[in-house]
Amino acid sequence: MGNDTAPPARPTGLRESKKQETRQLISDHATRLFVDQGFERTTIAEIADAARVAKKTVTNYFARKEDLALDHQDAFTASLAHTVATRRTGESALAALHRAFADDAATANPVAGFSGPAFARMVADSPTLSACLRGLHDQREHALAQALATATGASPDDIAVRTAAGLLGAVHRVLFTRIQELTLAGRPDGEITAIVTAEADTAFGTLEPALAHYAIA
Repeated sequence: MGNDTAPPARPTGLRESKKQETRQLISDHATRLFVDQGFERTTIAEIADAARVAKKTVTNYFARKEDLALDHQDAFTASLAHTVATRRTGESALAALHRAFADDAATANPVAGFSGPAFARMVADSPTLSACLRGLHDQREHALAQALATATGASPDDIAVRTAAGLLGAVHRVLFTRIQELTLAGRPDGEITAIVTAEADTAFGTLEPALAHYAIA
């Protein structure tokens, strides 16, 4: 009787685990094909064949072909807003974002731009992925503006909020691009970390006269 009324926690967990395994399998095969033959030249059917799943299964897990190539999209677009929302007491938005970038650089976080040379080349060679990445930068800046509005009690359309988000977003775009450039130049992650950490001090430092006291927690 107890077994008849017990919640199906274990089967549900197994199903979710299986879904995650299938999603990762598809993603891994897609990435390999994209790197080997280019994003534009790779079809959903080829990915499905490589993963030994139906084409419909691929599209069920990934709504767009770009989603197969660019992982961490949600984490990427939310990253700057999250940093501002969780900044320390007495810390400005600028200081929090500078600190978070330094932490990401130290750990070679993919969200900051560390992807490895093969992946970086795949994105650079694909007009579709390059455009998608620019769109993700735009989304991240928009989310940052929302967080800054909340932090300052202003409207997201306030010109000061939009300007601050644009400036802070631009620094992150520049540093992301710099990491990609150094990766494509064959520099190892440790060397890239040292270079961009120093350059971040300069980049964020240029904003200090305007934003050093903006959105202090």
